[in-house]
Amino acid sequence: MRKIKPIKTGDIKEVIYSNNHWKLLEKLRSKAIKIMQILKARGLTPIIHGSIARGDIKPSSDIDIVIPYQVPSFKIETALEQAGIIPQQRMLVQATPKHVVKAHIQIDENTTITFPLMELRKLEREFYKFGGELTLDELLENKRVPGVDKRLMLIIPTEKGHLETPVIGREAEVARQLKVSIDIVNERVRVLTRRDEIGRTGVYLKRILTKNESFEEVLKKLVDQNPAIRRRMRL
Repeated sequence: MRKIKPIKTGDIKEVIYSNNHWKLLEKLRSKAIKIMQILKARGLTPIIHGSIARGDIKPSSDIDIVIPYQVPSFKIETALEQAGIIPQQRMLVQATPKHVVKAHIQIDENTTITFPLMELRKLEREFYKFGGELTLDELLENKRVPGVDKRLMLIIPTEKGHLETPVIGREAEVARQLKVSIDIVNERVRVLTRRDEIGRTGVYLKRILTKNESFEEVLKKLVDQNPAIRRRMRL
C-alpha cells in the first residue's frame, strides 16, 4: 500500500470530483446508512468518521462507523446478529498504553464498527471531529463536513468537490474552523509527522477475540494482567 505522507507546504487547492467519484461516495454512504440504521434501531447513536463524512473518498476508502461512548458490546452484536450480519473478526485495540482500549467489529474488509471500552478523554473524542464526523440524520441529509486527512490536509467540501490546504503552519485556524481544541490539532500533527519520519510503529495492543469471548471478558483479563491498561482504566 502506498505510504501517505504529510504535506507541509502549499496553498489552497481545488479538487473537482468526477461522476464516478460521486457515484462511489453515494455507494459507500448507502452501505454506512444501512448499518447505522440497524444500530440506531437499538437505541444507539453512531457516527460516520473520515473521508465518507468529508467526501474525499477513494476506491480503497474504509467505512468507519463509531459509537463514541461506552456501550455494552452485546447491544451492538445482538443488533448485527438479528440483521443477519456476521462479522469477519472482532478485536481489542489500544494504540498506546495511554490511549483508550477500543472494540473493533470488522464487518468486512473495509467496514468496521468501533466503540470505546472505557471513557473517552477529551482529545480522544475530538479525534473524530478532527477527521470529520456525521450523524445518521446528517448523512441522510447528504451533508458533508470539513476535516483533516492523513496527509494533514484540511478538506473543505464544496458543491463541485473540495478545497484542500495544509494544516501545518495553520494549526490555530484549523482548530477554529473545525471547532476543536488546538491541543488535538497539535497532537495529530505530532503523531503523523513522527510516523512519517520513523515509519509506522504499530499499536500497543491488538487482541483478536475467539467466537465465544466477549469484549468485556477479555478486557477484564487484560486489566488483571497488564498494569498499563489498569492505569488507563483509572484515568
